[in-house]
Amino acid sequence: MNLDAENRVVLNVGGIRHETYKATLKKIPATRLSRLTEALANYDPVLNEYFFDRHPGVFGQILNYYRTGKLHYPTDVCGPLFEEELEFWGLDANQVEPCCWMTYTQHRDTQETLAVLDRLDLDTDKPSDEEIARKFGMEEEYLAGTLSCWQRVKPKIWSLFDEPYSSTAAKVIGVMSVFFICVSILSFCLKTHPNMRVPVIKNITVQTAANQYAWTLDKMQTNPHEAFFYIECVCNAWFTFEIIIRFVASPSKLDFVRGAVNIIDFTATLSFYIDLTLQKLASHLENADILEFFSIIRIMRLFKLTRHSAGLKILIQTFKASAGELILLVFFLVLGIVIFASLVYYAERIQSNPENDFNSIPLGLWWALVTMTTVGYGDMVPKTYAGMFVGALCALAGVLTIALPVPVIVSNFAMFYSHTQARAKLPKKRRRVVPIEVPRGPHRRPADMKNPKDSCKPGRQSMADMGPPRRNQPLKPRGPVLGEESVPMLMLNHSETAAATQSEASANRSHRRQSSSADKTKLLELGASNITTTPNVTCSSAVDGSSSAVNPASTTANLIQFSDMATHRGSTQSASSVLAITTKIET
Repeated sequence: MNLDAENRVVLNVGGIRHETYKATLKKIPATRLSRLTEALANYDPVLNEYFFDRHPGVFGQILNYYRTGKLHYPTDVCGPLFEEELEFWGLDANQVEPCCWMTYTQHRDTQETLAVLDRLDLDTDKPSDEEIARKFGMEEEYLAGTLSCWQRVKPKIWSLFDEPYSSTAAKVIGVMSVFFICVSILSFCLKTHPNMRVPVIKNITVQTAANQYAWTLDKMQTNPHEAFFYIECVCNAWFTFEIIIRFVASPSKLDFVRGAVNIIDFTATLSFYIDLTLQKLASHLENADILEFFSIIRIMRLFKLTRHSAGLKILIQTFKASAGELILLVFFLVLGIVIFASLVYYAERIQSNPENDFNSIPLGLWWALVTMTTVGYGDMVPKTYAGMFVGALCALAGVLTIALPVPVIVSNFAMFYSHTQARAKLPKKRRRVVPIEVPRGPHRRPADMKNPKDSCKPGRQSMADMGPPRRNQPLKPRGPVLGEESVPMLMLNHSETAAATQSEASANRSHRRQSSSADKTKLLELGASNITTTPNVTCSSAVDGSSSAVNPASTTANLIQFSDMATHRGSTQSASSVLAITTKIET
């Protein structure tokens, strides 16, 4: 009964007491709980428990992981909090069970979505002067106060023409830009209406019966009304002015040229001048109307509205995020079109059908496309029973093919839109999302440290540096890590730790003792000098960031035992480094 009580350990985490066996905590080595000793500063000898000011709810799942070997994710905590707790206790986040993996990784999808929204620049608040200077690459000049007149005016001009919600003047310019876009599109559409066109009057010379010549008027051709030409000139003059100003005042000329909306705007404006030039040069051609085809590019100016509408930006981003589903949809559509076009072609040829509309498989491709998309123009209809059966299957396959990816696209749009609405309610300083750091590599040894004295500073050690064990890989014992085992040995000897240390190094004791005797003597001299110079020595532990006083009378004995342990483990250099790092003289 007493043996069972000695093997128990009480852990007080956030005010909640947990009781387990020491052997349970040893199941996962190289972790914080596997190195518990009574010499730690967070051990309470009165209550016989270890206290950790951490999240108690998450610790319940962590302790259960030691018991069962299965790590489950609690759904009542946020993902980053769970990862932070795993990092503190020295566990690998990749050990989460497959049943909880989808729920556990939802926060990563959320962070990716918020990062995308940050890149879309949906903020309507006015940025600070420092943020503007950083955006235009003038941060050093701004901090030094040496901004030129152009450097002060340039961000303001850019905000007027590219950020329609930055000021009242920017809103006015934004409204003007939208007005000219709408007028240009409306003019492009209305000039094709018959009532908006005027006939082209041409004088034609004809020969009469008396071998005489006469003039007649030909009104077969029509042109747009002359007013549309002047409307287009005014609109394109504004677009040209806007492009030049935005290019000159842009923070990065290369990024401006690469922008998709800027490319569309430049192409649409350039098409007007190309169309105008070709019409003047080819006015004598009878088929010069074909040159108006270039004007269709101007309809692409509708994409410029994305600068003024957050909803359009979200819609475009939704299609980008759903690119995989859209490609899958097109693939199944093409597959179904080819299959059903071939089936209906041969089905219509089985029976006698003089009114067969499917004279070839390419014609069947058109019918299959119209049927699978549930349009059904009715220009081609199967007339045999076999063809009707194929048509029914084609319609059902089209409904299923189109309906399956649509919910995914709708879900992506709802996700982006909901995050946008929630993000708009946050203060601007809290909208930026810091990504979670990937678990780092093994902890550096004292020899690799540039400034070993930094280890004496208060604060907990990052357990991600301990290299948590991977799933399905053998666990290897690890040597002492700075501030985790060396400091407890220096303070007071622990029977279990000493026994494990001595048994671990018994095979190489004789060989290492000869090579480290000089270091041991040097270590004792260093300890003795510290004792004679100060009555109190404070030793800080990197495990929990706390410190405790060491009795000067017992320091020499502790140093001897510590030096022996360091010699047995082949880490005399680490021992001397630990002594130099963890002891400081109180003045």
